[in-house]
Amino acid sequence: MHDIQIGKHSIGAAHKPFVIAEMSGNHNQSLDRALAIIDAAARSGAHAIKLQTYTADTMTLDIQEGDFFISDPNSLWKGESLHKLYQQAYTPWEWHKPIFDHARKLGLEVFSSPFDETAVDFLEELNAPCYKIASFENIHLPLIRKAAATGKPLIISTGMATIGELDEAVRAAREAGCKDLVLLKCTSTYPATPENTNILTIPHLRDIFGCHVGLSDHTMGIGVSVASVALGARVIEKHFTLRRADGGVDSTFSMEPEEMAALVVESERAHQSLGKISYGATEKEKKSIQFRRSLFVAKDMHAGEAFTAENLRIVRPGTGLAPKFYETLLGKTVKNALKKGTPISWDVLG
Repeated sequence: MHDIQIGKHSIGAAHKPFVIAEMSGNHNQSLDRALAIIDAAARSGAHAIKLQTYTADTMTLDIQEGDFFISDPNSLWKGESLHKLYQQAYTPWEWHKPIFDHARKLGLEVFSSPFDETAVDFLEELNAPCYKIASFENIHLPLIRKAAATGKPLIISTGMATIGELDEAVRAAREAGCKDLVLLKCTSTYPATPENTNILTIPHLRDIFGCHVGLSDHTMGIGVSVASVALGARVIEKHFTLRRADGGVDSTFSMEPEEMAALVVESERAHQSLGKISYGATEKEKKSIQFRRSLFVAKDMHAGEAFTAENLRIVRPGTGLAPKFYETLLGKTVKNALKKGTPISWDVLG
């Protein structure tokens, strides 16, 4: 599988995971806060900052009742209409250029999730290096075709999608010209629980669709994301804010800067640990072999004396015969006198 290039970062088996800080609506309608979030993401070591590009009117209809109103008592957004919620959460389009410029100045890759075709046209003007299709849009085949037709890498979250729906999305992307595709396992609950995350799906996605894979993670903490690296995740996306206590539409399940810094470090360590299938001492371990146990003379012995449990011991260091020969040597005699502490070798036998 070929590597994918997003800006200066390569995505592939030989490269550390590409960590995306998702700003979403955590700017709380303040451009200054949005820029501060970018500063914090850069300091944390994240590789990219991601926005969401839509308006309330491109997302839904301005209706305050029925299916357009959130009445689920367990929802974070209970009591809001969809239109009002998206008015609170959207990133004003006029902010995109200063956000893109600021992120690039700090060395971050910066891109967005477009939610309709006009957003793709707008983001093309900003020279976005790739596009992310959100889970709720992975059945929006016209949008996928539009983003794929740019020829830029496409990242698609798989939340809620059946295998059949994902097949349709992947086919639409590839037929429209997408050559660089990443699928992110995602659980579209906010926050998600580890038990409902099912990251064993990650290698299955890779094998079925023949593309790079990753995780869009809505769980709390970093454990699930780090574990996903062992299953082949090459991209990790987490919602990001300055402080959850500051509030905002996505703050409850967002990561704080110290947590993001830990994720960047630990996901890279997890990747480094994968290595290859290996048995026996590694090059670095060879010096440690001497501290294994082996067979030694435990009491001074005279010529012709037999080995017993009192004068033959399995101890450290490992410079004598292997412990597996202990029973074989019991009762055997030595040809010469041996001092306590002599490592056993076959040539001591009489």
